Amino acid sequence: MNDFFLFKYGSEIIERSIEHLILVIIAISIATIIGIPLGILITRNKSLRQPILGIANILQTIPSLALFGLLIPVPIIGGIGSVPAIFALTLYSFLPIIRNTYTGIMNVNPAIREAGRGMGMTDRQLLFQVEIPLALGVILAGVRVAMVIGIGIATIAAAIGAGGLGVFIFRGISLVNNDLILAGAVPAALIALIADLGIGALERRLTKGKM
Repeated sequence: MNDFFLFKYGSEIIERSIEHLILVIIAISIATIIGIPLGILITRNKSLRQPILGIANILQTIPSLALFGLLIPVPIIGGIGSVPAIFALTLYSFLPIIRNTYTGIMNVNPAIREAGRGMGMTDRQLLFQVEIPLALGVILAGVRVAMVIGIGIATIAAAIGAGGLGVFIFRGISLVNNDLILAGAVPAALIALIADLGIGALERRLTKGKM
């Protein structure tokens, strides 16, 4: 390595990092908006628990490159570019968000629920004023896991023309150039670490406030 890779590819690393973050943030936002209500739903309707968690589990087991490839011929959400990449990342993010939402709410102390009902709270009031606030730390832990997984999997999105830091990795592999591989892998790892620490700090703060 003649020059440190960060200096050699600095401006493009910034550009690709922004692309990478946009893909992940959009996907995690969609997964959170859909996943948390699904997690709440299966706490209220136990017959839906196994089907919803089962589908989320199956989606998690599909190899990422295979899923990106399978989406290419699909109308509207498929093809080449950021749309199928965001769709795939959203699918991968469902499991930790749905599961942690369910787990967090179900682990709320039953005595607290009974106290709320004794005060005349409706199920809706109990959910939004008691259960979700107490489960927020666990729910955030699910979002945290989804974010870290998404940042890693988003590197594969370059294979379908979605950009991001994976562009460096695929280019480096084709050229057998370690500098290029590191230019994609190291920033992706740093972004994942920063996201993990940031959401983890928020999670601990919220959990501490409820202790």
